[in-house]
Amino acid sequence: MKSELPKVMHLACGRPMVEHVLAATRSAGVKRLVVVVGYQAEMVRDGLVRHRDVEFALQTEQKGTGHAVMMCAEQLANHDGPVLILAGDTPLLRGESLDALLAELRDQQTACVIGTAITENNFGLGRVVRSSAGDFVRIVEQKETTPEEAAIREINTGCYAFESRLLFQALTQIRPNNSQGEYYLTDVPAILKASGHRVIASPKLTIEEALGVNTPEQLADVESILRDRSLKS
Repeated sequence: MKSELPKVMHLACGRPMVEHVLAATRSAGVKRLVVVVGYQAEMVRDGLVRHRDVEFALQTEQKGTGHAVMMCAEQLANHDGPVLILAGDTPLLRGESLDALLAELRDQQTACVIGTAITENNFGLGRVVRSSAGDFVRIVEQKETTPEEAAIREINTGCYAFESRLLFQALTQIRPNNSQGEYYLTDVPAILKASGHRVIASPKLTIEEALGVNTPEQLADVESILRDRSLKS
């Protein structure tokens, strides 16, 4: 983003990107919010301090998405129920889509629901691999894909609904056995499935909602979409 400001604190239509994400979770009925902070942690804390329903978990070393969720283990040790995991740089998320993920987790009695989207522009995004019967098999990151997997149009949006206790049990089993040497959260659904738990990949989100912001140009695109939404509401 060509800035020392933490990415999630860049403004989109006058609000930090992460505040849009928090607003979407609240509209989905979420009552407890834990924000994982690492780079420029104090700046993020200071920017969100007015939100009384927000707690913080500190990730002192950036070892991947799975490692980030591990940092919440102590705070959620006594939580027995659903957990949404979202990225702070996806300000186009809608509450109704998150609510749909939670509803499917509950109604289908699954360990995990992966929010997916269908797109031709899949480069750089994790692919959702399914069996011939259409069941979820695994998520494969771009750098780990075979040519066949790279052609898959269904992508992981980075939005998940998990049963909390099963999530943290599975997190203890992930290993940094990948080209990045990181603990991938994307390994958790396959671990749960291998342990006999049901996992669903559900195309409940649009590719627009999955857009993460990594450049000023992408931020400008997001702001344009947010303005259009505001005019239509």
